[in-house]
Amino acid sequence: MASPNYNSLEFKDIVVSLEGAIAIIVLNRSKQRNSINKNIILELKEAFKLCDRDDRVRAVILTAEATAPAYCSGADLSRGWDLLWEGEAEMEGDHAHRDSGGTLSVVIYRCRKITIAAVNGHAAGAGVTAFQLPFDFRFVWAGAKLTFPFVRRGIVAEATSTYLLPRLLGHSRATSLLLTGATVTADSPVIQGLYQQIIASRQEVFPIAKAFAEELVAHTSQPSVAFTKALIQHPGDSIEENHLLDSMAIRILGRSNDAEEGVNSFKERKLPKFTDTLSHATKLLPSWVC
Repeated sequence: MASPNYNSLEFKDIVVSLEGAIAIIVLNRSKQRNSINKNIILELKEAFKLCDRDDRVRAVILTAEATAPAYCSGADLSRGWDLLWEGEAEMEGDHAHRDSGGTLSVVIYRCRKITIAAVNGHAAGAGVTAFQLPFDFRFVWAGAKLTFPFVRRGIVAEATSTYLLPRLLGHSRATSLLLTGATVTADSPVIQGLYQQIIASRQEVFPIAKAFAEELVAHTSQPSVAFTKALIQHPGDSIEENHLLDSMAIRILGRSNDAEEGVNSFKERKLPKFTDTLSHATKLLPSWVC
């Protein structure tokens, strides 16, 4: 695919830029506390799909403006729950409905690049579920108030959170967060394990997350990251099946230019210069990586 010009994308509710190998997505609804509407879901899905296919991108960071009143305050409820429904699906019945937060979570979760949420403000509802859980890494401001309020709003947790949260934190902590609907801070024992780092200064969340991303993009192989994420997400149903999958992965990548560079840089005690990309490796990728 032709490399997109992120600065020219006509997004309304997000701002996307490319700094080196890092795509930065900034939520652009500060006046609405970065609440979620239908459009921001569509724009985020498009942005992450572009980043997934763009070989220049090795990491993606989602964040809010440092002065925004919230990282994401959840769904925009100014019109009630109407934002959840699509006319065509409504005509077909309940079975046709697809949760919009869930469609976004799947796109982020399936992104083959390193994904990072820099949570530099308060977060509620989908601001925690869709905008944090499907990411590879999460950095958070220590003063952020975090809540999964769904049972207190008469609905259920969405955006694949009942799949992701128990896998990230364990069944007991996920149950505590989802069934109480309580508001917690990042250092609470029930949620602190979700975060790579809890940062005292709100203004430092994004710079620290970006420095972390820069270190990873400089020292990791793009295909290796994609294969590793795929193995984590599709480990197989048994240890024997997992053995077959990681055997295939090590066989494919072991013959790559990046694998040769990894060995040479180790022998020569220098930093690696990985050049392999996903687009060039497409013919080698099994279906569970593509």
